Formats: sequence, structure tokens, C-alpha cells
Amino acid sequence: MTMEPMTLDRAQDYLQKYYGYPEFREGQRNIVSSVLNHRDTLGIMPTGGGKSICYQIPALMLPGLTLVVSPLISLMKDQVDALITAGIPAAFINSTLSGKEVNDRIRAAAQGDLKLLYVAPERLELDWFREEMSHLPISCIAVDEAHCVSQWGHDFRTSYLAVAPFVEGLSQRPIVAAFTATATPEVMDDIVKLLRLREPQVFVTGLGRDNLAMTVLRGENKREYVMAYTAEHAHETGIIYAATRKEVDQLYDRLQGAGISAGRYHAGMTDNERAASQEGFLYDDIRVIVATNAFGMGIDKSNVRYVIHYNMPKNMEAYVQEAGRAGRDGEPSQCILLFNGQDIMTQKFLIEQNQQDDERKHNDYRKLQQMMDYCYTNRCLSNAMLDYFGEAHEDKPCGTCSSCTDDRELIDMTVDAQKIFSCIHRMRERFGVSMVASVLKGSRNKKVLQYGFESMPTYGTMSNRTEKEISDVINVLASDGYLALSEGQYPVLKLQSLAADVLKGQRQVMQRVARPSRTKTAGLSGYSRTRTRDDSPSAVNETVFEQLRLVRRELAGKERVPSYIIFNDATLREMSVVCPQTESEILKIKGVGEVKFRKYGKPFLDFFQNQNQVDFIDDYE
Repeated sequence: MTMEPMTLDRAQDYLQKYYGYPEFREGQRNIVSSVLNHRDTLGIMPTGGGKSICYQIPALMLPGLTLVVSPLISLMKDQVDALITAGIPAAFINSTLSGKEVNDRIRAAAQGDLKLLYVAPERLELDWFREEMSHLPISCIAVDEAHCVSQWGHDFRTSYLAVAPFVEGLSQRPIVAAFTATATPEVMDDIVKLLRLREPQVFVTGLGRDNLAMTVLRGENKREYVMAYTAEHAHETGIIYAATRKEVDQLYDRLQGAGISAGRYHAGMTDNERAASQEGFLYDDIRVIVATNAFGMGIDKSNVRYVIHYNMPKNMEAYVQEAGRAGRDGEPSQCILLFNGQDIMTQKFLIEQNQQDDERKHNDYRKLQQMMDYCYTNRCLSNAMLDYFGEAHEDKPCGTCSSCTDDRELIDMTVDAQKIFSCIHRMRERFGVSMVASVLKGSRNKKVLQYGFESMPTYGTMSNRTEKEISDVINVLASDGYLALSEGQYPVLKLQSLAADVLKGQRQVMQRVARPSRTKTAGLSGYSRTRTRDDSPSAVNETVFEQLRLVRRELAGKERVPSYIIFNDATLREMSVVCPQTESEILKIKGVGEVKFRKYGKPFLDFFQNQNQVDFIDDYE
């Protein structure tokens, strides 16, 4: 589908005027075109890929109001603050408002004073709210985090099922546009069906983000690693995710004790404590926040330079969502997952604690196994992620993930693999990883002896290895497709056709041996975090960049908004390269729109003009 050239030009004019970007990113153009052509639309775009622009620009161009269904209060507030800062009339309705404030905002929408109104999905279930909305000129409903409508998604919320009945209850059906960062083909089908999208245009934009370096580290001393990494990156903003409240509290205490500007966030804190932590992080008063997965879904902070997962997440969808909070401004950033076997037990415990039906639990175990495969794979991590989400891609390494930059020696593991496969076959494919490892090690534990496995030819054939080492090899073989694990709490190993080829001597198995000694925070891709990818190393003046951050911080304090809402780090870095002296020069910098320049541009322009005078005096002297 193509938009009329005049309409596309107008859309790009709005993009430049309000957002300061001369053209749409990959994927945005098609989605904007689809919505403006009055087509129901499903957009799958990576976190930081600019999903919000895909409905905010059409909202400015379509008559009437765009109603945005958004799941979290913090997400609504951040987006509305950013819109108002950019000169776009917007508001939200949620539980933080009084009855009078709610009525005032509905009245403003009815009078045409708003272009976007954000609401939580739960509000669509209220009879009085549906009645009020029926009188408004709603031209589009944008459903953010649309994966929440599917019980097979990682964050199912029953309130999202109210969207379709709400839409059908309106006297005139608006355009429905749904957006999410992560959706498997199964979840995409659910979104279309459960939101009752009509012949939707579906657009999947590449989930891979080349500014993110993905890293999985196995066997690290997690606590020491985190302490060393945060100390080394003390001036950068980061998020550390941990699986339990206890781990969050312990890490927070250690970071605070080491003098790191840290905060914490989990469900065991009071509402006021959580709000204070989140605000401190948004306003850069806190550099590092340690949190459970309860934190971050509504965070639109653009300058997060690293996300560390202290524990393996429960599934790939959650991991991609959380890791994707790094580098939303397009700057090089790190996504580091610290993994050990205890993480598996923790996630299994959490699955068992959830009150859910057997089908849902079965699905959670399947997704957990896929997450484990990602942690053990030797393949390119970017390709493994794209394969999980069913996205077509070139089968070439990304060159930046920990698998692609792994310099360990590649050795022939075919004999060990044959021992493992033969053992699984002789055990009739009825047991899991730990039991097979016990037999190969030659353990004399009760279960091994009970089943008589000590008399098997493969018993003790890998006695020179620890059971953990054998288990790791088995898990790597599973992630590489030689073995499959059944679903459920106690998965059983099954041989695949590739394993048969190895047993017949028709295929070789290669694996990497233990990494040589390295510094505490090695294993990362080596991205420079002090420049944009388009600038030469000497182009960005770090002193100027830090001075610009101070100018931005002062403005943000006066406006009572997070610093990144004024201008993001990427915009400031480009300023430090260009050193604009005139209005036309600063307006050419990405992220400086006309409206923002009128509000905030003068202090930055004054900074460069004054600096130029100082430079001239220095040269004269």
C-alpha cells in the first residue's frame, strides 16, 4: 500500500516539525501509510524502534481523537509529557486523577482540544466510560503492548479482551492499530483474532537492533561481575534485573555500600518508595536501578547504556522486552545475561507458584526451555533471537554478540557427543539431563543403582568430568538441535536426527573449550560508548557533551520533566560534533524539531555562540 505523495510529504513535515527527524525509520513509513489509508494495522517493531510515532503522526492528521490503550500509568505519563513538550495536545485518564480531572479531560476531548487520549484497558470495561466515549469523535484506537491480549504472550492481561467489544459498541467503527515489540507467529494470530482486526495490514520490522551488543556469560561470579561492571561504567545509566526481591535488595545494598548511585524497585516496596525510585532514575538522580521484572514496562528512558540480567528471564519475549530498554536513542549499548543452572530452578519454582491451568503452565515450561537453549547456544545470538520470533533474515553472524566475538578454541567433541547420545539411547530416552549426567559420570546415587544403570556400557565413560560440566555439554547439544527436551517441569531428553548422524560417524560435533583468563568485564563486544556509530572517535567532544547535559538538566528541572524528554543523548552528541551557531544549523540536528527549538533551543544555541567567542579570545591571546 502506498500513500499519496502529498500526504506522505505532509506526514514527514509533521515528523520534522514535532520530532525533529527528516524522514521515517524503516517500518514506520508503511505503518503510517496504512493507518492514514484507514486500514486496521498490526505493527511489530523492536523496543526503541519508534512505535509511538506510528500512531502519533496519524493522530495529528486524522480528524477527531486518537484513543490510545496503554497498560501502565508511568508509560502514559511519560508519553503525554513528551507529547506536550513537543507541542502536541494530549492527556491521559487513569486512577491517579480525581473525578473532576477525569471529567475535564473528557470535556476537552469532546471540544476538540486534544488529539490523543491515553487510557488503561481496564477503563474500557466501565459502563459510564463507554457511554462517555460513544459521544466523542474517535477516528483511531491505538492498542499499545498488544501482546497482552494473548494468553500465549508473556504478559497476558484479561482487561485487553475488553478492547474488541468496546470498539464494536461505538456508533462508528474507528481504525484499530495494534503495536507490540515482541510477538511470535502464534501471538500475532491471537492479536488479530482477539482484537477483531478487519483485514489488517501486518508489518514486522526487523527485531534485530545493530546498536545493541548481546552477551550471555555462563559460570561467572555474578555478584563480583556486577560490582566490577557498574564501577567501570559509573557515569552511565543502567538497569539490573534480578529474579527475586531478595536478590534485588542484596545487590542494591552492595552497590550503595560501594558508593554507586543506585536505586531499587520491586513489588515488596510501598507505592511511594517505588515511585521515588522510578522518578530518581528517570531524572538521572539514580544511575543504576536494580529491579524485578515489575520495573520498566512503562519506561521510555532513552539513555540506558546497559541492561544486565542477573538471572535468566522466564522466556525470550520477556528478555527481548527488558534488554530492549537499552539504547533506545540508537547509541551503542550492552545487553548482558549472566546465567547459571540455579536460574532454571528459580524459574521452575516461579512457574509452579503461579495459579494457572495446566495448558498455560505447559506453555510456560516450553518457553523456559527455549530460553535455556538461547543461553547455551554457540550460534549468533541475534540470529537465534530472530529465529525464535519467526522473522526471516540473512543467515550471517551479527559480528557483535558474545557468540560472534568468542575467541575460545574450537575443538572436536564428537566422541563425547557419541557417548552422550549412546547413553540416552540405552536409557530409552526416558530421563532428563541430570540423570544422564550422573550415569556418564559414574555416580552411585540411589536412582542410578535403582535402575541398574551401573551395568550399562556407557556408565562412567565421562568420569573425568564433573556432572555440571557434562550437563553443560548436554544442554549445548540440545540448543544446537542434536537433542530435544520434552515439555513440563521434568523434561526428558530425546534424540534428534542429527544425533543419529553423529552416532553413525556421518557428522562431526565441534564446541568451544573454556575461555582463557580475562578481565572482570570482558566478553563484551567492545562497542565504544562515547560516540555515535556515524561519528569518528575524535568527532565527539566529551567535555562539550557533558556541558550540554548540564544545560539540559537545568532545563529539565525547571520544566519538571525527565532530561531525555528535552533532547536525548544522541541529539546532544550530534550537537557536540556540529557545534551549531545559527537557528537553521541547530534545526538540522536530528531530534530538534521546530516546537522544541522554540521551547528549549535558545540555551543550547547560546552555549555554542558563547563558546565560540571564548575560542576566538583564546586564539587571539
